[in-house]
Amino acid sequence: MTNDPEKHGAETDFARKMSYGDYLHIDTILSAQHPLSDAPDELLFIIQHQTSELWMNLMLHEVASARRCIAAHKLPEAFKTLARVSRIMEQLNSAWDVLRTMTPSDYTTFRDQLGMSSGFQSLQYRLIEYALGNRNLAMLKPHSHDPVGSARLQSELAELSLYQTVLTFAAQQGHDVPEALISTPATAPHQADDAVRALWAKVYKDPATHWTLYELGEKLVDLEDYFRRWRFNHVTTVERVIGFKRGTGGTGGVDYLKMMLSVELFPELWHVRTEL
Repeated sequence: MTNDPEKHGAETDFARKMSYGDYLHIDTILSAQHPLSDAPDELLFIIQHQTSELWMNLMLHEVASARRCIAAHKLPEAFKTLARVSRIMEQLNSAWDVLRTMTPSDYTTFRDQLGMSSGFQSLQYRLIEYALGNRNLAMLKPHSHDPVGSARLQSELAELSLYQTVLTFAAQQGHDVPEALISTPATAPHQADDAVRALWAKVYKDPATHWTLYELGEKLVDLEDYFRRWRFNHVTTVERVIGFKRGTGGTGGVDYLKMMLSVELFPELWHVRTEL
């Protein structure tokens, strides 16, 4: 028996109404894949990176929202948003599982078509790192050819990072935070600070008294936990596919990515666990 959706009240005439495809601009999205070779796996490579950029777009939106909520002392809203950011990172991690189905032999059939393009040139990834506090100004250089992208990076650098916003909130709650860490937007990666570690030790030793900051700290640990997994999955995927060849962007490939594994976004939150 044929199931006619119209008999169940479904709209089927979209000549003058907005459809699913119209709302989501599906035609635009599906016309954005342009493989440069006839290699079967190049489409996988393109879609994996394009979808990652879509998730990063949402991540930037949510991190900006979390900063605004924390600055306005709307912590329940910030907790929800930061939990969503962690779930986004989970999606980004899952994407590596699909890409790992591509073998070294598959990749070599189209790798030369990539030229000098490389994931480390991703503007949105750089914006995310800057928003979270890893503000390595040397990474402005790959975007110097792009006036719009450069302007976005400079705009981000004019804002307090997420961690600075959290520490500002802590200071407003009466905790001792060095003024130099929160008075102006950071222009370098955050470095572990003894006073900030002491702050988190106070919070974690008495969660009931400092529950809001305790929960906020755990949300940041969740986020960085997923971020570290993303970096690790990136390393293992690259090593699995190209071994220790140089990256297409000129970096040392796996060796460069392994170096990035040592980057800590919120170091005091990790270091304080040793003294609890």
